[in-house]
Amino acid sequence: MIRHARVLPVLALAPLLLTACGSEKAGAEADGPAAAPGTGELASRAQAMGVAPELVYVTEAPGFTLAQQSVGVLGDDGFSATWVDGETNALLRLAVDRGTVTADTCPEQPVGDMSGEHTTCERDGSAWYRTGAGRHEYALPEEGHVVRVSAETDAVSRDVLRAAALAAHRPDAAETDRLLPSVEPAPSTPVERGDLPPFGDGAPDNHVDVGG
Repeated sequence: MIRHARVLPVLALAPLLLTACGSEKAGAEADGPAAAPGTGELASRAQAMGVAPELVYVTEAPGFTLAQQSVGVLGDDGFSATWVDGETNALLRLAVDRGTVTADTCPEQPVGDMSGEHTTCERDGSAWYRTGAGRHEYALPEEGHVVRVSAETDAVSRDVLRAAALAAHRPDAAETDRLLPSVEPAPSTPVERGDLPPFGDGAPDNHVDVGG
């Protein structure tokens, strides 16, 4: 039973291990300080990406590390990120978007990005365990949005998927720094000119050799 707690192809993987400590988990009371959704670094970084700050979540699973290039906007202002198993290359996708899941609407919503496929739904505590099109996911309805953790059925076991769903939570300040790209512009590096002498007034060296 789920307790209250809580593919996109990746061309280049930049593994970055995220740890979840003292942050608000989906479907649970906060265990510790998490980044406020409307202010601060989380808000500025998320909004720069076109993501609603309140839809930014992070998760963890043994052996999986974040594929940094996968972090991005989902739909209008949702959030999506993918974790990769370093040994099997299995993908674990976290997706957060506005909406809800009920007994009536669950079968109508495809698992992952595959529309038109048959979806089966099984209530598991406060979450829904859903399968379809060779994928499975845990969907956790929150206030105004749904947190989904999905993977290919034959690549990630249900137990691992369930644990990752339980681990999904709002990022704290340190996790935000590792998860979302900075909005600060990269420092510019001055271009070195080979025709500028290291002495004098720095005027270009236009000396012409004999015969030149």
